[in-house]
Amino acid sequence: MKFGAEINSKTKEPWRSSYIQYDALKIKLKQEVWSEKDKSDFITLIEAELAKVYKFVEIRLQDLLTRTDYCDSVLKEYKDLTTIEPTTYDSVADSLAEILIDVDDLAKFHELNLSGFDKIVKKHDKWLVGGDLKSNYYGPMLEAYPLDKQRFDVLIVRISKMHDICRLSGNPRSTSAYSQGGDQTAFERATNKYWIHPDHITEVKAMILLHLPVHVFNQKKEYEYTDAAVSSVYYDNEDFELYQERLERSKGAEAIRIRWYGQSNELNDDVYVERKTHHAAWLDDKSVKDRFRLKENQVNAFVDGSYSADDFKKDLEKKGKLEQLSIEDKHFVCQGIQESIKLKGLKPMCRVFYNRTAFQFPGDQRLRISLDSNLSFIREDHLDGTARRQLPNGEHNWRRMDVGIDHPFRKLKDTDILRFPYAILETKIQSHLGQTIPVWLSDLLDSHLVHEVPRFSKYIHGASQLFQNQVSTKPYWLEALHQDIRKPFTANVGLSRSQSFKPLFNGRHRRSVAYDTMDEPIYTKQEESAGRYQQFDKLFSPFRSRTNSKQKSNIPYLAINLSNNPIPPAKDKKSMDLISRFWSVNRFSDGVKKTDSDLLRRRKSGFKLDPKAFFANERTFMSWLHFCALLLTISLNLLNYGDRISRLVGAFFIIISSIISL
Repeated sequence: MKFGAEINSKTKEPWRSSYIQYDALKIKLKQEVWSEKDKSDFITLIEAELAKVYKFVEIRLQDLLTRTDYCDSVLKEYKDLTTIEPTTYDSVADSLAEILIDVDDLAKFHELNLSGFDKIVKKHDKWLVGGDLKSNYYGPMLEAYPLDKQRFDVLIVRISKMHDICRLSGNPRSTSAYSQGGDQTAFERATNKYWIHPDHITEVKAMILLHLPVHVFNQKKEYEYTDAAVSSVYYDNEDFELYQERLERSKGAEAIRIRWYGQSNELNDDVYVERKTHHAAWLDDKSVKDRFRLKENQVNAFVDGSYSADDFKKDLEKKGKLEQLSIEDKHFVCQGIQESIKLKGLKPMCRVFYNRTAFQFPGDQRLRISLDSNLSFIREDHLDGTARRQLPNGEHNWRRMDVGIDHPFRKLKDTDILRFPYAILETKIQSHLGQTIPVWLSDLLDSHLVHEVPRFSKYIHGASQLFQNQVSTKPYWLEALHQDIRKPFTANVGLSRSQSFKPLFNGRHRRSVAYDTMDEPIYTKQEESAGRYQQFDKLFSPFRSRTNSKQKSNIPYLAINLSNNPIPPAKDKKSMDLISRFWSVNRFSDGVKKTDSDLLRRRKSGFKLDPKAFFANERTFMSWLHFCALLLTISLNLLNYGDRISRLVGAFFIIISSIISL
């Protein structure tokens, strides 16, 4: 589909005048002769369109913030009450659901317009000889109206926090739970990765936060957009030995990186030295990630070996905050990384940047989901003779200092950066603890909202694209970048609105998404999906062996309520019409809660009954009722104005219409 048709099909009608006038701008570009005045007028027109869209997003965003502030104030009032019914929080949760779906609408509007401007700028410079709208648009225009830097993450995090309070009926979580497991040495987990098209990023976030809250590690301060930033500098040598080993999944293959969160400054100078090992020999061939923490001013000394693993161990012992066994583990990791850097001649090669939204229950890492957006790959090497990491004193730093977290990094040269077109969804399940994938998550992963990419690696992708002349082997997923990963719409999955404009989640109202702590039925892939995984047995066999077992998750979750409870009886039974009786009997159960086997059997069935089928009965009933009314009208006329035979026919028609209407 061409973009002009796409933007017309996705236009939200009440906002039509606020969209970029893409078709009009495109027609303007096709004029054959351009004078200097035409060029100047077109630039003015583009700037006016940009200002219009930017201001519209700002106004709508401010309105959403105001509504969110109101919900927050209501929750604070509830907190001060001594006694309160748990159902009182439902009204706030309903309001949050309305805000959430409005955020998704605005995010889709924002993404569509941003893409429209990018395409118009490219067409202008391509079609117009000597045209250079790119430098103007990505320079002064976006500095004046930074449409590409408008974010919705802070709002989503606030909604998640308040929704979690409603879910817990006002009982706040312990703040200490948020820091549990934050600096563990090693963790073993089964991981699946997916690409998400920009059209669906906010929608996927909304669907997940209904079940898992957004995890904010630092609860001591108000969440800011910069808190979502994650930066990692990956190390490799000139032969890209680590890249090749990771791509081939060789036994013992390493990925070594230095990672930091948020904006690096004097108040936030912690960095994490991490090593991911595939089939680690010291862990019975299990894949594992190890890490330890340093201060930023220690990194250069650590990399060149002047700050040794023994020095690191002594510092930990002086602090006296860790047990000796934990200190020994960190010393082992530190020593191993330093040996790899020295023996393999590792240098900083590639920086990977993204904004991460993590979902998990605080203090419980058995099920963790992360969604990484604004993914960018930045060169850190000196292979082409450019000293990117050189300090004013002539020494080489462990990372380049001209790059912060200011996505989309417009000041960088195009040869130094690669911007990934999709977001990355990653599910992390600690299967060795018996955790299995919940049904709500499996429904999401099987839907049109995500595109599965097994074994996707950020570093492998970045290195394969930034250093195309240095690496000979490329990952398989590069072909998918030239395709449209969007799939046909999956019914009853994602966000939508009812005919009364109420928000729907997976085709259901918010109140049918009930908090449930019952055990989740285990998830088994369908045959076609299982066949796709056969080539990845070694990686996922621990995960599948547990998901195929009878073990079940103990993690509380939000599951779709299939309305197991019957409708309360009407006060006047005589007022219940035929359709109401039909709906009650067929749609709802007899009050007995579904068992896990019932749920699993229903999931295995490929048949899903369309809810519209229920309303087909109502339409049929109304048609017959209309026929009865017409027949009754005719019979009354025959009785009043006809002869003896006509009156008999009229009486017969009355009997027939009465029988049909029963």
